[in-house]
Amino acid sequence: MAAAAPPPPPTATPEPNMNPQTSTIGHPLFSRIRLATPHDVPSIHKLIHQMAVFERLTHLFSATESNLSSSLFTSPPFKSFTVFLLEVSRSPFPPSSLSQDSFTPLLKTHNLDLPIEDPESYNFTPDMLSDVVVAGFVLFFPNYSSFLGKPGFYIEDIFVREPYRRKGFGRELLSAVAKQAVKMGYGRVEWVVLDWNVNAIRFYEQMGAEVLQEWRVCRLTGDALLAFDNVNI
Repeated sequence: MAAAAPPPPPTATPEPNMNPQTSTIGHPLFSRIRLATPHDVPSIHKLIHQMAVFERLTHLFSATESNLSSSLFTSPPFKSFTVFLLEVSRSPFPPSSLSQDSFTPLLKTHNLDLPIEDPESYNFTPDMLSDVVVAGFVLFFPNYSSFLGKPGFYIEDIFVREPYRRKGFGRELLSAVAKQAVKMGYGRVEWVVLDWNVNAIRFYEQMGAEVLQEWRVCRLTGDALLAFDNVNI
């Protein structure tokens, strides 16, 4: 009868992982929120179109890559129209690799129970040599509250692509704008929400936002706006 094999030597206790961008629990997905640049216009254009489809407003969609390019990046970030882009990757992002305009990209690790299936990822992968995918965006610009006597930010668009919803990415984008407002000493962040989008309303309320029932959006656009060209004041 063969002798029993000796027990294996004890293994060293693993060191705790101090880098939140290298976690291996479950299915980690790494996210980055950064300032968009003119090179991101094709992705931004596709995101806006997907948002129009989701909001059932494609009949109002007429933006082109050309007019986005000529209007979105004419002023320094936070002084006029600003876009934060949400990117995700299966690999960690280099820390602060794209720091610019006094904004350091925000990095986070999401430990998911299941991997995300994104059948349209090829349409939102600007660099085919990497696995970085554009997952969402937020477009905002300064406004002013005379009641507070302070500037603020108005969010025109906030959108997360369907495969990435209900995983905390929308909270990341909204928090990034609010964090920047606090940093600049601004008094508030505001936006509008469609009344049928109960999931979004519930989410915003959970974020601490007050949904103002008594206010209505007024808008002049198209022919109604152009008619003022001939109005004598």
